[in-house]
Amino acid sequence: MTENQLTLPNGMRVVHRHDPSTAMVAVNILHDVGSRDENPQLTGMAHLFEHLMFGGSENAPDFDGEIERAGGITNAWTSPDFTNFYDILPAHNIETAFWLESDRMALPGFTQTKLDNQKSVVIEEFKQTCLNRPYGDMMHKLRGLVYKVHPYRWPTIGLTPEDIEKVTLEDVKKFFTLHYGPERTVLSVIGNVDRDSVFSLAEKWFGDIPARPGYVRNLPKEPVPDSPRMLIEKSNVPVNMLHIAFPMGGYKDEYYCGADLLTDILASGNSSRFYRNLLLGTDLFSSVDACILGSEDPGFLHVIAAMADNNPETLTNGENCIKDELQKLLTDGVTQKEVTRAINRFVSDKTFEEINYGTAAQNLALATLHNEKPGENLETYRSLTADDVSEAAKSIIDFSRSSTLIYEAQ
Repeated sequence: MTENQLTLPNGMRVVHRHDPSTAMVAVNILHDVGSRDENPQLTGMAHLFEHLMFGGSENAPDFDGEIERAGGITNAWTSPDFTNFYDILPAHNIETAFWLESDRMALPGFTQTKLDNQKSVVIEEFKQTCLNRPYGDMMHKLRGLVYKVHPYRWPTIGLTPEDIEKVTLEDVKKFFTLHYGPERTVLSVIGNVDRDSVFSLAEKWFGDIPARPGYVRNLPKEPVPDSPRMLIEKSNVPVNMLHIAFPMGGYKDEYYCGADLLTDILASGNSSRFYRNLLLGTDLFSSVDACILGSEDPGFLHVIAAMADNNPETLTNGENCIKDELQKLLTDGVTQKEVTRAINRFVSDKTFEEINYGTAAQNLALATLHNEKPGENLETYRSLTADDVSEAAKSIIDFSRSSTLIYEAQ
């Protein structure tokens, strides 16, 4: 399989990978906009837009129906950093996806009725996932604890349902014009269609959409905490739960990949340290995990532990055990065997991801947006040593600047 790239005069980047072994094609549209680009008084706009964009366009009022009639499926996701739409359909019907995606980029069918409907849907989603579910407000609480000025301080769904409720049609049109232009978009295509056909279709359907420059991302830099932060939330939850966040750099930071492998060494699989030493080695926990936020701007390394019971002593002892385990890591470092195992797991996961056309097209678009060659990120992980991962740990795991959220069952 080979990749080819083209930049249209309006700034839209097009990247193509030909795969003759399939009859299908994935068409992916990645917009460089997420919840970090929102007005703090109108949070949740990017996620609301994900819903609105499926409301159809001026020439295609039934987006889902058109894709289904072409034998395909469509979906999307929004994060603090990006908004992504993708269509998977038979390769011979690829132009249907180009028509639909270009029409909603150029002429989205925003109306007051559609806005009111989608606001209701999003507000109900907020209630179901954040307000009426145990631990549902966890990212609201933890992000608000870790971040004080950066827009990562609210999750993608928004800070409150009231923010969504007050969005006007004029707000929607302004947000669209500012953020969804071709100059801030990557179109990736993977499947049984040749390069010339893809580039020709891109020029035909997207070439005449005018660029809309004007937005310059200039987000406030989050200060590093000068002391530990703590929030105890007494709530109607099944068991006590502990969350510890350690500030770390974003995607381009020198320790980012090392931190990613570090969380695998700590918590991925039965050979991980948390599983062997905390889950099997004590009777304090029902689960222990670790991950990184995976963000473009500075994020955090996240340790999550659910207690075995609601005894306050269990919670105290569990927190101390986690601290001891992390301190041992800082003192002794990691072994090359652990790093090799984590790299193999990472490479295996990424390799299997490429089997899914939707995921493969998303990865290709993200690599293009990052100005990376396909597979370049994989080689970075492969090159990491035990010293690299140990240095990442020393740079990030510092309890003097940690943020701790504790859910205590009422």
